[in-house]
Amino acid sequence: MKPFLQKFLLVYSAAVSTALLCFILIGAAKPHASDFDEIRVHRINIVEPDGTLRLVISNKDQLPPVIIKGKEHPEAGEPRPQAGMLFYNDEGSENGGLIFGGRKNEKGEVVDSGGSLSFDKYGEGQIVQLAGVDDKDNQFAGLRVSQGGQRIWIGREAAGTASVSLTDAKGKKRIVMQVASDGTPSLGFFDANGQLVQELTPRK
Repeated sequence: MKPFLQKFLLVYSAAVSTALLCFILIGAAKPHASDFDEIRVHRINIVEPDGTLRLVISNKDQLPPVIIKGKEHPEAGEPRPQAGMLFYNDEGSENGGLIFGGRKNEKGEVVDSGGSLSFDKYGEGQIVQLAGVDDKDNQFAGLRVSQGGQRIWIGREAAGTASVSLTDAKGKKRIVMQVASDGTPSLGFFDANGQLVQELTPRK
């Protein structure tokens, strides 16, 4: 091989090797395109490959109304004054969510304060809800399980009473076990009209 050709190949090889090394080092130092320290958005929609909506994460201004099979139905419920996440089933229909909020109105009253995590029955309303609300209109915290009209409530009510309440298929209270704010326990039994028929309390 001629000296000139040997020298050319040597210089060419060195140049290529140097360029490749630089490329590797630069690539290693650069963060992956999908890595972020912070994302600032108003709303995120998670969808399936076919476009079916599965999850919305949103501020309160862009939280959507009830969505059934991909279509918004504002008439199906009141506007929600909270931020949060909404869950959707395989058909793009709402089936639960996590919402939260709280503020003072122009009168200095606390409104829309609290949070709720819920899951819905297919094509119907909530079947499980974990909620805590404490504002000028409502003060309660607890777990509610619903199936038709039947409900189980375990939680704290406005007066500070801790209770477990069981209702029938018509939504009427039938058994209530509670401890009042003063520490007095009781067990109440109710008729089909929701009227108290017997109450058990500790002997004094």
